Amino acid sequence: MPLAKALELAQEYDLDLVEVAANARPPVCKLMDYGKFKYESAMKAREARKNQAHTVIKEMKLRPKIDPHDYDTKKGHVVRFLKQGDKVKITIMFRGREQSRPELGFRLLQRLADDVSDLGFVESNPKQDGRNMIMVLGPHKKKTEAMAEAREAQAARKAERQQGSAPAEESAEEPAEA
Repeated sequence: MPLAKALELAQEYDLDLVEVAANARPPVCKLMDYGKFKYESAMKAREARKNQAHTVIKEMKLRPKIDPHDYDTKKGHVVRFLKQGDKVKITIMFRGREQSRPELGFRLLQRLADDVSDLGFVESNPKQDGRNMIMVLGPHKKKTEAMAEAREAQAARKAERQQGSAPAEESAEEPAEA
């Protein structure tokens, strides 16, 4: 259709004439509300960014002669990070004479990996790097799955809180009537 007629048709329907394929012979155009199209594409891009997960590496530092309670605390942090879908870099720092006993650090890292094996896996095996020994744990769940699970749990807690607060208000009013 000639350009003048297409422009007239677009004006008649109060739409925009948008060129879709400029390199085609003849060029392909479409009648559409361009503002609405731009808005919808921006909303799709925003939604995609919201669901996108960027990988975060959390770090946990330990010493070879760690107290059992401190170990449990650090292990709890590692568990929380893995549940959130983050990778965890575990560093064991050696000082002085501890450097001559790297097997202590290796055993500690193996113990930690075994303790959290249901949530994560060893992504890079323990290796000595100067005064430090490093191991990376990766989560079994993807970050997006962990985020969705966390949102569902939060919604469930919110609903439970709302249900729990409604009867409490009613019971507070009953003695006032009596």
